[in-house]
Amino acid sequence: MRIGVFGASGRMGQAVLRELDDTAGVSAGAAIVHAQSSRLGALATDELQYQTAQDLEAEQVDALIDFSLPSALAENSATALRLQVPLVVCTTGLEDDHLGQLHEAAQRIPVLYAANTSLGVTLLKELVTLASRALPDADIEIVEAHHSAKRDAPSGTALLLGQAAAQGRQQDHAVVSAGVRGNGIRKQGSIGYAAIRAGDIIGEHTVYLVHAGERIELTHRVSNRQVFAAGAVHSARWLAGQPAGFYQMSDVLDVNIRGTQ
Repeated sequence: MRIGVFGASGRMGQAVLRELDDTAGVSAGAAIVHAQSSRLGALATDELQYQTAQDLEAEQVDALIDFSLPSALAENSATALRLQVPLVVCTTGLEDDHLGQLHEAAQRIPVLYAANTSLGVTLLKELVTLASRALPDADIEIVEAHHSAKRDAPSGTALLLGQAAAQGRQQDHAVVSAGVRGNGIRKQGSIGYAAIRAGDIIGEHTVYLVHAGERIELTHRVSNRQVFAAGAVHSARWLAGQPAGFYQMSDVLDVNIRGTQ
């Protein structure tokens, strides 16, 4: 199976290329960068040069993984539609209009959106939903930490966990989210966020569920970003066997406890 990588020159794009090289049954079919990239035409691997999405041809890839930027999503999803191949989107910082683009593309091709492709975060998301539902009066705060070069805050994973908490209480996240907290008194029932940007932290997320006198902390820490690359490659292989539609990591791992009592 040949997999193309959008954002191939970036930190995560490079990790995916390494994962493809180390994983049996898959290979890198294309290393894709934007048209103004200084890497364009240079070697991405021993066999591949960096290329643009416009130059990508159908015989090069059986699936695509996107670790680029939100501004590139329209072109990248259009490329997947043009080639009629599955698309795994791991880009963070997406807005509602971006998600709308993915849902539209999912009418014609398989699309998986995952702000975080690790097994641990997928399980954490389900645990947060369960805990939030079981503790409807608990204050919920989400604290995340990443390296100093990360652009978006709160992280896509933090927002994913916040949405899971809201779902556990059958709430609209857009209504109960307080965003990154600043000055002011905490509003009852809101979900707050705090973001740390420092050094080379790969990724840490803690969800606090707090009552007076006690609290629960659900934490996930990453020590090697290859876990994200491995999850993305695994997801692409799984997605290649699915019909057109919109999927998430819980579908890949067949994990969903929101309906349990």
